[in-house]
Amino acid sequence: ATGAAMAPATDAQAAQADAPIAGDAMAAPASVPPTGGAATAAEDDYAALYASDPYNPVADPTLPAGVTVPQSYDPWEKYNRKVHTFNNVVDRTVARPLARAYVNVVPRPVRLGVTNFFDNLSSPLTMVNQLLQGRPLQAGQTLGRFVMNSTLGIGGLFDPASDAKLPRRSEDFGQTLGAWGWRRSRYVELPLFGPRTVRDVFGLAGDAPLSPLRQIEEDTVRIGLQGLQLVDTRAQLLSLDSMRDNAPDEYQLTRDAWMQRRTYQIEGDLRSHNKRQDNDLPDYLREEETNPTVPVDAMPIPEWRGGSR
Repeated sequence: ATGAAMAPATDAQAAQADAPIAGDAMAAPASVPPTGGAATAAEDDYAALYASDPYNPVADPTLPAGVTVPQSYDPWEKYNRKVHTFNNVVDRTVARPLARAYVNVVPRPVRLGVTNFFDNLSSPLTMVNQLLQGRPLQAGQTLGRFVMNSTLGIGGLFDPASDAKLPRRSEDFGQTLGAWGWRRSRYVELPLFGPRTVRDVFGLAGDAPLSPLRQIEEDTVRIGLQGLQLVDTRAQLLSLDSMRDNAPDEYQLTRDAWMQRRTYQIEGDLRSHNKRQDNDLPDYLREEETNPTVPVDAMPIPEWRGGSR
């Protein structure tokens, strides 16, 4: 993973700099899997879980023309590239082969159940962060999902809550810090943990004590579940391997996709929250927004939650 070097910028410059979406002109339609041709097993798994094709992290052709995203602020690029190279070696020699073996050996219904289980296990952490962000309605929906999937869904192996129209959401403390005002943050890649921002590093520290897996005292059980969670997450990312391998600059692709995704998670939540508040106002107090800046979504992949990822 490599990318075009960017000159270090000041915090003030980073807060003002906007750049067009990288690769917007060559983006494929969202309905076409990024690997081309028939969908892979990993892509089928993703579509079954999230009812959509794997997202193209380079650009979203469904967004209006002229959409811009904040330029990736990466003053530590030289260090980050070295860490990215190390992470790629670990991924290609350990994580990717394990994920491929997992997909080839474990039946698809079992894999979907494992993904549902870990998704359900993260619900309490999501609910806490929703409360910290001042979103009690979303927290109540997440609580409803957790109770329904933990009971009717047999410990979270199945997902009846989605059939009941309870939305699937994922929130972490990094997003909470963004909601509290820390919107822009410099990019950093951590050994083994992968792409982050400085804000997300503090977010990891905030989420770690609340991770359900950390509450398990039996080391064998806890480590086994953490290992399964890592393999499950990597298996869901197999659908993006072809795009990464064929990218002219994989580091830049990974960095920009991560930054765009985090921008969407934070700004998108704030927009929807502010819109609901605005709808409660009389018409003459509502702000007109004729040409809004739409944050760009990127890879809608599961989070590495708590200290286990």
